[in-house]
Amino acid sequence: MSDKEQYLVNTEPFYQPQHREVALYEAAYRRRLPVMVKGPTGCGKSRFIEYMAWRLGKPLITVACNEDMTASDLVGRYLLEANGTRWLDGPLTTAARIGAICYLDEIVEARQDTIVVIHPLTDHRRMLPLDKKGELLPAHADFQLVISYNPGYQSLMKDLKPSTKQRFTAFDFDYPGAALEADILTRETGLDGAMAERLVSIGAVARRLKGHGLDEGISTRLLVYAAALIQDAVDPRDACHMALVSPVTDDADIRATLEHAIAATFA
Repeated sequence: MSDKEQYLVNTEPFYQPQHREVALYEAAYRRRLPVMVKGPTGCGKSRFIEYMAWRLGKPLITVACNEDMTASDLVGRYLLEANGTRWLDGPLTTAARIGAICYLDEIVEARQDTIVVIHPLTDHRRMLPLDKKGELLPAHADFQLVISYNPGYQSLMKDLKPSTKQRFTAFDFDYPGAALEADILTRETGLDGAMAERLVSIGAVARRLKGHGLDEGISTRLLVYAAALIQDAVDPRDACHMALVSPVTDDADIRATLEHAIAATFA
């Protein structure tokens, strides 16, 4: 299996377009423009990128960013072996070499001195300096850089600098509308439409609490989890408590509000 083949998305991921994002992403890819995807947790950002990689037939290399990630984790490093040293490409370098879409998920979790490594890849240069190796790597013609983050968790310490943001085209994602979200639950899990609509109504209650005790509303991902449990014969109230209440808050008052909505929905 070639380097490209091992990163291909071979099975179509289920993705339900909300607006014109598919056509607009295709336009950005034709020009190999860097793309930034913004939106709340679990609203479908990563699924969208996976779907587009499948649709375009391009390899996808995903990196889950974190505060301990260094530039070497992205670019690569020398490894000490019995016969000397060997260079090992990082995921960003691998993507630039083989012409993959490199997806840096939750980019704001990475340190600023790590983020600046991507800058030369996001303008006319399309180059990646491998300082430790003394190499200036031109990006493959098919390479594209994609980043994502959740603006709801921005802070002075965790935000992208304007010098980074303005290197990207951008998509603003949000939770789907009620009818579309119910259809997603049905398509993902096989749950019947009426039950899916009930779960979506609970999600709507939670999202109205954002900023009033909840940092973030119940995500579409969690609604899919609840739907999967119900489809597997778990009592709906138990499934909702397990997937929609316990993961999102430990606040007693907020829990009581959500439990009341669940009880009313499945009375």
